[in-house]
Amino acid sequence: MAAGAAIDWDETRFDPLDGPSTIPEQLAESARIHSGRLFLVGEDGRSLTFAETETSARRMARAFIAAGIKAGDRVAIWAPNSIEWVIATLGLQLAGGVLVPLNTRFKGAEAAYILERSRATMLCTVGSFLGIQYVDLLAEARGGPTEDQPISGLRHLREIVLLDPEPLADFVARADAVSEAALDGRIAAIRPDSLCDILYTSGTTGNPKGAMFCHRQALAVLRSYNFVNRTRPGDRMAIVNPFFHSYGYRAGWVACLVDGMTAFPVAQLDAEHLGELIERERITVLPGPPALFQTLVDRPSGHDISSLRIGTTGSASLPIALMQACRETLGLEVLLTSYGLTENTAMGTSCRVGDSAEILATTVGRPFPGFEMRLAGPDGAPVPPGEPGEVCFRGFSVMQGYFEDPDATAQTIDADGWLHTGDVGVLDSRGYLRIVDRLKDIVIVGGFNVYPAEVETMLRSAPGVADVAVVGMPDHRLGEVAVAFVVPSPGGAPDEALLTAWARANMANFKVPRRFVMIDALPRTPLGKVRRVELRERAAVLDTAR
Repeated sequence: MAAGAAIDWDETRFDPLDGPSTIPEQLAESARIHSGRLFLVGEDGRSLTFAETETSARRMARAFIAAGIKAGDRVAIWAPNSIEWVIATLGLQLAGGVLVPLNTRFKGAEAAYILERSRATMLCTVGSFLGIQYVDLLAEARGGPTEDQPISGLRHLREIVLLDPEPLADFVARADAVSEAALDGRIAAIRPDSLCDILYTSGTTGNPKGAMFCHRQALAVLRSYNFVNRTRPGDRMAIVNPFFHSYGYRAGWVACLVDGMTAFPVAQLDAEHLGELIERERITVLPGPPALFQTLVDRPSGHDISSLRIGTTGSASLPIALMQACRETLGLEVLLTSYGLTENTAMGTSCRVGDSAEILATTVGRPFPGFEMRLAGPDGAPVPPGEPGEVCFRGFSVMQGYFEDPDATAQTIDADGWLHTGDVGVLDSRGYLRIVDRLKDIVIVGGFNVYPAEVETMLRSAPGVADVAVVGMPDHRLGEVAVAFVVPSPGGAPDEALLTAWARANMANFKVPRRFVMIDALPRTPLGKVRRVELRERAAVLDTAR
């Protein structure tokens, strides 16, 4: 979209598929249209225009090719939000590679599982973040370097590249061995249906699965997302959502690339720092989970944040009081709630500009333009408005499938192309969706998905644990937190403090249950399934402050 062009907000005339169909095409078009506008501004003050970003990304792409990355190779990035993260991703995708982002909160074993499962040939990371050395975590989990491998227990991983200044400069210098013509040949081979990334998400089996996405859909969903949020060229977005998550990556800096916005990556959320950033840089767009906006409302920074125009949130319900505070205290013109899941390109539905406070607080809106959604009953047939059914999506937003897992793909996407979300919702007469339950029992902690089956699998290996069930309980700041109901092993008497310490040492901190409750036996149905509703009722009255 050209700067200053009039925008037609009529959804009936909007086509999200109208535009570049590959990321290299989008980067080239954005660099042409918005050449001198800033695209990336780092926390250290460094910045790149759109044209400079294209130049840097092309050089990074040549370095990847020189390092042996072939079209379709998977490369993981395990690092906090930064300019380097963006350039590495764009360079990789220009070279035809496939991004595999890793959660910066992962422990070594969690990251190693995805690296092995995706058969990633290269890992881009940093020497240290918040005192954590990621390479050391991997070495502890899978063994140190050998003559041929950087991590002995990861047989596909050939190289680890540090995104820190000096080692990154050494890596980028390898670009000199590859010509611009060779890169152009690699770019020419990229098709709209070529894979661009694999985002790992867990399911009821407890094992992370890689949702695959192609170039065309990655761009189309963002045109739809930006259209609904009414962003425009020249907007300035602070991105506190982590890039390893689709909300920070796709709906963050890639959305900025598509719409000619300036992206301000933030590595770690701090309310005071964020307020200072908004004031200094005149930030206009702030996406984030409800916990982010609750933090800004509860702990005002004292900075002038009147430049904020748009706020977007999802992942959890938005109380009316918080919504009103965001408009009155933060001065947001647009605040929209939305719903999505990784397998549907992290998109799904959204409220619209002009919707009432009640609609914003009680629904997650209606489908994004171009998205196809229906609610299905137990027999798979559509259910009418007012009746509960499983939320299903079909069309360009739906993932290509799970990486090298056809069985799991078939269980999630049916023969007619409908993606079954596992969430139960109800549609009103206007087509607005209200989520009433989560079939998959996901607990959403401050915007991060916690999958009970995965946490339960890990906790069953903890000392003194015979069985365990994890559910969510309400939390003022984070929306929800996890609670683990633990059945002690015979003769065992696990201590809550010890279990908390064990969990913190073995899983990402957002997965660690806030409370461990000892229980003689888990409540079960006659078929042996855990009665999670009963456990949620018990969890709801617990003290979350502990």
